[in-house]
Amino acid sequence: MKIAVFNGTEKKGVTYRLKEIFLEKFRDKAEITEFYFPRDCPGFCMGCITCFGKGEKLCKDAQYVQKIEEALLGSDLLVFTSPAYVFHATGAMKAMLDHLGYRWMPHRPAGEMFGKRAVVITQCLGAGGTSAAKDIRDSLSWWGVSSIRTISFRLMSDVKWDNIPEKKRRAMEAKLRRNADRMLAVDYSRRAHTKLSTKAKFYAVRMMQTELGKQNPEYTDYRYWKEKGWLGKIRPWKQ
Repeated sequence: MKIAVFNGTEKKGVTYRLKEIFLEKFRDKAEITEFYFPRDCPGFCMGCITCFGKGEKLCKDAQYVQKIEEALLGSDLLVFTSPAYVFHATGAMKAMLDHLGYRWMPHRPAGEMFGKRAVVITQCLGAGGTSAAKDIRDSLSWWGVSSIRTISFRLMSDVKWDNIPEKKRRAMEAKLRRNADRMLAVDYSRRAHTKLSTKAKFYAVRMMQTELGKQNPEYTDYRYWKEKGWLGKIRPWKQ
């Protein structure tokens, strides 16, 4: 089993501790690859649209982005972590997600993503954990991922682990371990179920690509969809 972990901060604080607790039971059962942002993706997307028009390997930050994509496609379980910064995921996490805009369904989604499973772990002092998770879930769902589990915590006391009341810490640890047990029980030899909402997005984009192809048969995204056979009878969740 392979797990790829994407950390929205390099700081080894509460979010780091939560992630470590979740991964405890996987340590001797899985090959785990971790990325920490911004260290492992330090550049911002400049909106140059090179990835859309000429190809993602020509991105100025391709040396970082391609390693991240390789881990995304090659792992059975994807784990994303981020504290809430002003009600959203960290800027470093958002910067990484921006770089993968070319993998959104309206462009060139990877067929492998339709069978992936993901876990999103967030925490906040008072509020914002849900909206921070949504930032990540939006990208996951538009990449084609349907199976997304969110584990979010409201600290309501302090942002330092040792200052969180012991009773609260124990409850958080128990919740993380229950979720880890559920994910350990999954049969990763089988692709995750693709939800109707994901299929609806696919078919809406399929119609769009068909129309774009009529206007310009050389359009990069249209040619990608055509080569994949998705404009015909082939569906990524059945491959």
